[in-house]
Amino acid sequence: MEKVHKAWALATAAVVVPCVVAMPAEAATMPFTDIKNSGSEAELYKAVSELYNQGIVFGTTSTTFSPYQNLTRGEAAYFLAKALKLETKNVVNPGFSDVPTSHQYYGHIAALAEKGIIQKGTNYNPNHFIKRSQMAKMLTVGFDLQQATTLSAPFLDFTKDNETNRYIQTLLNYEITQGTSATTFSPYTDVRRGQMALFIYRTLQKTEDDFFIISVE
Repeated sequence: MEKVHKAWALATAAVVVPCVVAMPAEAATMPFTDIKNSGSEAELYKAVSELYNQGIVFGTTSTTFSPYQNLTRGEAAYFLAKALKLETKNVVNPGFSDVPTSHQYYGHIAALAEKGIIQKGTNYNPNHFIKRSQMAKMLTVGFDLQQATTLSAPFLDFTKDNETNRYIQTLLNYEITQGTSATTFSPYTDVRRGQMALFIYRTLQKTEDDFFIISVE
């Protein structure tokens, strides 16, 4: 189960790596001291370390990642745009009234809108927290995952939108995430920073042949 407290199980989903290239230990940098490279945080440590070294994620300070802090929609746009290697400089303005061109995440948000990963509208709400259902859509569409056509998960709290439910089922099929219990997915629960790092890390492993595994042992 995916817990929302510090003891949540981080390594229950099986991960298949299509192409693994071990990098020298000295090449890895892990500046964040609030994640342990042991126990339930071992996979999280590896995920954050590798994503940080590739410039995909950043910390809340120079030495903290704050893995159990809720992730904002602006931060999520940054993480995803970087993971997808999208162009964030020469972008078309999507016209969000709350994301001016001076906004720190403007380029990343605009890049996602240009690719159809997020919908254009009046507001993007970059300071709001991203929900698990929203995360499911962004990862499915962004990484062009093979979308589920049938729902097999025993979740009693699926959304009223069947398309959103298929995004959730897609991540389950790829073993990128799972439910918060045997019968719940909690689609409207906020995503934590550490959880998003794990979701992106697992997705990259499932889809990217050139995703290098950096040794941090």
